[in-house]
Amino acid sequence: MGATHVTVTIRNPASPKKSWEGLFLVDTGAIDTLVPKNHLISIGLKPKAQRIYELANCTEVKMDITTGDIEFMGEIVGGTIIFAEPGTEPILGVTALEPVGIDIDPRTQSLNRMPATRLKKILPMK
Repeated sequence: MGATHVTVTIRNPASPKKSWEGLFLVDTGAIDTLVPKNHLISIGLKPKAQRIYELANCTEVKMDITTGDIEFMGEIVGGTIIFAEPGTEPILGVTALEPVGIDIDPRTQSLNRMPATRLKKILPMK
């Protein structure tokens, strides 16, 4: 299976003209969005907190996080953004995809709009 990439703009909500655009790997196994910290700093975003993340190799690492605007496919969502080391491939996580009604088709590795954004979780019938 191939990887899915999408062009994403990260915007500073306090100063919307300050932004950075890049090609992001869409990773449905990632919760939050990850951006090299040099790009975040260049648009005026600073760490607000730290969070422990589990990496693909099962190690845990404490990383700086902030919040910002994430724009892609004509949509915008506010989300948690992780400060990654410079040179790291940017990753778009599911907390950016789901709120705007974008899903990934595992067969075609393409991003698709759902007919409507879910307002509630659908529970199985008993």
